[in-house]
Amino acid sequence: MARSRCAIVGVGKTDWAADWHAVRAGNAPHDQYGYALQALLGAMRDAGLGREDIDGLIVGQSTAYERMAEVAGMDVRWGDQADAPTAMLKAIAAIESGQAETIALVYGSNQRSAKVQYGGPAAMGGDMFLAYVYHAPWGLSSQGALYALTANAYMHQTGMTQAELGCVALAQRQWAGLNPEAILRRPVSIADYLASPFICEPLRLLDYCMVNDGGVALIVTTAERAARTGRAVHVKGIGRYDENRASTSLAPRLDGFYRTAQRNAGASSFAMAGVCHEDIDLFSVYDSFSMHVVLALEGYGYCGAGEAGRFLATRGIGPQGCLPTNTSGGHLSDSYMQGWGHYVECVRQLRGEAGQRQVAGARHAHYTSDIAGKAVSIVLAAQEAA
Repeated sequence: MARSRCAIVGVGKTDWAADWHAVRAGNAPHDQYGYALQALLGAMRDAGLGREDIDGLIVGQSTAYERMAEVAGMDVRWGDQADAPTAMLKAIAAIESGQAETIALVYGSNQRSAKVQYGGPAAMGGDMFLAYVYHAPWGLSSQGALYALTANAYMHQTGMTQAELGCVALAQRQWAGLNPEAILRRPVSIADYLASPFICEPLRLLDYCMVNDGGVALIVTTAERAARTGRAVHVKGIGRYDENRASTSLAPRLDGFYRTAQRNAGASSFAMAGVCHEDIDLFSVYDSFSMHVVLALEGYGYCGAGEAGRFLATRGIGPQGCLPTNTSGGHLSDSYMQGWGHYVECVRQLRGEAGQRQVAGARHAHYTSDIAGKAVSIVLAAQEAA
């Protein structure tokens, strides 16, 4: 497979912790467009680029494309709207096909201040997400219930314990403790985890992501242009595989735990990048719930099927573990930016800019997402490893 010829040259984000406290005090500093614009300005400063240098724009799922472009003052020759993993794939496709040279990927969300509901009778999405928010055959009332059902099935099949599942929340809180920009930094123990209340059994409070406001932006361009910056992070390999058959009966989720999709997407991205598991220095997993990490460890081949619980307890994914995972604290402790913030952390790690939580000698990062059976796998590389 041909290697990608694209790179991330700039990242920007709002101050999620400050946004969190402002919203809790009833003083939200921005709407979703304002958050996105602040992040975009930061990414352009980071890249040393201006609006005139950007000829493409992809916006996240929480803003309207035309309005975001208007607020940003950008006329571009190529544009689109997508979630975090798909946005990167679309940007690469546009650049590789010559539709644009430099694309801004922009996300802003006021989900907390707007009181967006992800469960219950007023959940967002309505009929469009019926199989996701309210899974009709099973009467589920939220995404949390859906992942609780997955966790129950997985624990029944594999024997994973509650304490082993708690290792995900514990590790990510340890990483957040080393991240001065994370929202939740107070240390927790396995005892704290086991004492936290069930929200939807077997998932506890600490298994759930936050809901918070904020913005994220990335600047993606050609490898040739990126080489002139000296600080680029290269998109070395990409892969995607979707499991759709029998999805409304939950078969891919409950029988195979999306392992097929993850295995195929991962194999494609690793082959394109020319890497193996031993080359990966940090693992970045979309984690609206802790179970995402459990399933990703197996699906992407970091441990065998049914072995994730033991892997978490004995080998570990925290600062002292063998596979640094979600090193900013992830969605559980850093910020819930629906997968967008994970890109920022990967870039900072591969540039050597992560401070106390820096993974020594980090050269390759593996970014993954498995939302609703759409598995996306992206291998990112530091400039010297491209």
